[in-house]
Amino acid sequence: MGNLIVIILELAIQVIQLYTFVVLASVIFSWLVAFGVVNPNNPTVRSVFHALAMLTEPALRRIRRWMPDLGGIDISPIFLLLACWFAIRVIAEVIIPQVRALGL
Repeated sequence: MGNLIVIILELAIQVIQLYTFVVLASVIFSWLVAFGVVNPNNPTVRSVFHALAMLTEPALRRIRRWMPDLGGIDISPIFLLLACWFAIRVIAEVIIPQVRALGL
């Protein structure tokens, strides 16, 4: 049973790491659109931008709710990435060793 819990926790780590890549891709893609490198009127670009927004905006919206207004600067992805990295560290360095020590 303990191995199953560890496997599930390691899978959670992998999912969170994948989500960090999605957040980074969303940030980079929004910069490319903002600086005119990619054309937002292109259907493929629009669908990629929409997909990335659908994956990241629910979490970013919650962070933006309590952040002060910084004008045109949006630092909510930084806080989301820090939260993801913190969650990965907690799972890897606290929860998994405790599960292994308890032999669940």
